[in-house]
Amino acid sequence: MISFEESVKILQNLQVPISGVQKIFLTEAVGGFLAEDIVAKEDNPSAPTAAMDGYAIKAKDQAKGSLRVVGQTPAGSEVAKELREGEAIKTFTGSLMPKGADTLIPIENVEVEGERILIKEPVPEGFSVRPVGENYSKGEVLIKKGSRIGFAEVGVMASLNVVMPLVYQRPKVGILSTGSEVLEIGEQQSSPAQLRSSNNYTLEALTRLHGGEPVQLGAVGDEKAQITEAMSEGLRSSDILVTTGGVSVGDYDFVKDVVREALGAEVAFKGVVIKPGQHVMVARAGQKFIVSLPGFAFSSTVTFMLYVLPLIYRMQGAKYQPKMVYATLEEPFVKRSKKTEFTPCNVSIEDGEFFVDFAGHKVGSSAILTNMLGENKGLVVTSPIEGNKDAGERVLVWLINSI
Repeated sequence: MISFEESVKILQNLQVPISGVQKIFLTEAVGGFLAEDIVAKEDNPSAPTAAMDGYAIKAKDQAKGSLRVVGQTPAGSEVAKELREGEAIKTFTGSLMPKGADTLIPIENVEVEGERILIKEPVPEGFSVRPVGENYSKGEVLIKKGSRIGFAEVGVMASLNVVMPLVYQRPKVGILSTGSEVLEIGEQQSSPAQLRSSNNYTLEALTRLHGGEPVQLGAVGDEKAQITEAMSEGLRSSDILVTTGGVSVGDYDFVKDVVREALGAEVAFKGVVIKPGQHVMVARAGQKFIVSLPGFAFSSTVTFMLYVLPLIYRMQGAKYQPKMVYATLEEPFVKRSKKTEFTPCNVSIEDGEFFVDFAGHKVGSSAILTNMLGENKGLVVTSPIEGNKDAGERVLVWLINSI
C-alpha cells in the first residue's frame, strides 16, 4: 500500500479531460461551473444615482439654510431638469442624479415648508450618491472562468442580461454497488444477512451536491460475469465509474480483477494507508476513470470525497478544495491505527474559534454512516505518526458540509 500523501500526488498528476461545454439557461446553471469569463459590457451604474430617498442639491448651497424645490425624479425616469444654484430636486432611491447636483441630502435631514426645504443637518459633499462604476466598470472581469455558479453569480449575470451562460457539461458519474448481500431499495428482505443498498444513493447525493450528473447503475451480485457486464456497461455510460464493494482481498472480491483483466484499465494505485477505506483503487480506461471503493458505508463515503470529488471538479475546469481548519479538542481523542485517519466529529464555533467533540458518536466498524448525520460535522484528520491526544490540543479538521 502507498501513503495517503502519495495517493493524492498520483491523483493530481493524472491527465483529466475537461468536459464539453454548453449554453444553458441561467437559473438551470446553478451548481455548474463557468466555461467563460463574465465581463461587464458597461459601467454600473452608468451615471451617478441616488443611494436613498432625499433631495439632490449642490453641497455648497447648504450654507444658504433653505433651498427651493423645483421638481422631482422618480426612479426609472429621465432627468428633465438641470439643477441650478439654490435649488433642490426631490430624488428617490435608484434615481438618476440631476445634472449639476453633487450631493443627496436625506429626507430626515430637512424640513419641508411649502416649496422650500430647510436644512436641519448638513451632509458632506457626495453624500449618498453612487458614483459611475460603483458596482463594476466596463471591461471588468466579474466572474472568472471555472467559478461555481451560486446565487450571487446568478444575480450578477442577470444584471448583465446574460441569459445563457457557457458552462462545462456535468461529468457523468456511474454508481454501481456490488455484493450478493445487497438489496435494492424497495426489495423485500428475506434474510438478516441481506443489507439495504445505501451506498449508491449516498454517493448520488454527493455527486449532485458537487456538480456531477449521477448515473444510477443499481446493485449486482458477487459473480464475476455479472460484475464484468455491469461494469462494462457502466463505463460506456459514464465519465467516472464508481463501484462499492468487492475491492478487498476476499474470495468473492472480483472488482479489482475485472478492472485489470476485462476492462483493460491502467491502475493508478490500489491500496492506501488510510482509515477508513484502505482498499480503494483508482484506474484509468482511455479518457475515463474507474474508482473502486470499499463496501462499508462510512468507508465508501470518505473515499468518494477523497478520490472522486477531485475528478468531478477537474472535469469542469475547477479544483476541489476541501475546507480544512484547526480546532481545539473538548475531550480526549483516541488514535485507532498507524494510518492517516479520518474520524467523524461534531464541530462548533465559539468566539471565532473552532472546537470539536465526539458526543453521540458510535465507535465501531467503517459501516457506521450515522456518525456523519447533522449540519455541524467534520472529520478529524490525523497522520500515521500521530497518537492519542488530550482535551485542549489542536487537531486538523475537514469541514465536510462546506461546498
